[in-house]
Amino acid sequence: MADKCIVAMVKPDLTDKVVDAAKVVGATGATIIDAAGTGAREAKTFFGLSLDIRTEVVLFLVKEDTVAPVLDAIRDAGHFHEPGTGIAFVLAVEAAIGIESQHRSRENSGS
Repeated sequence: MADKCIVAMVKPDLTDKVVDAAKVVGATGATIIDAAGTGAREAKTFFGLSLDIRTEVVLFLVKEDTVAPVLDAIRDAGHFHEPGTGIAFVLAVEAAIGIESQHRSRENSGS
C-alpha cells in the first residue's frame, strides 16, 4: 500500500491536540516545523506594526488507508471548520527510507 504525506498548517496552541488525535486514528508520529506565513486574511496590526502570525507545519507519513481518518482528526482537533485556523493537504510519496521500523512496530503492537 502506498505511503502519503499529510501536510497540516496548525495554530501552535493546537498542535499537540492535532498530533494526539491523529495518533488515535493510526498516525505513528509527526514532524513539527515552526513557520510563519500569510493567508487570505491580512496580518493583524498593533500600533501600526504587523504582528507575526505564527503557525506550525505538521508532517505525517501514513499509509493510504489511514489518510481519511487522519484528515478528519486533524480537521476536528485543529478547528479547521473555523476561518483562518489552518489547512491540510495530502501529497503522494514516490519513495521513502527509514520508515520500515515504524511500520513494523505498528504491526507488532496490533494497531
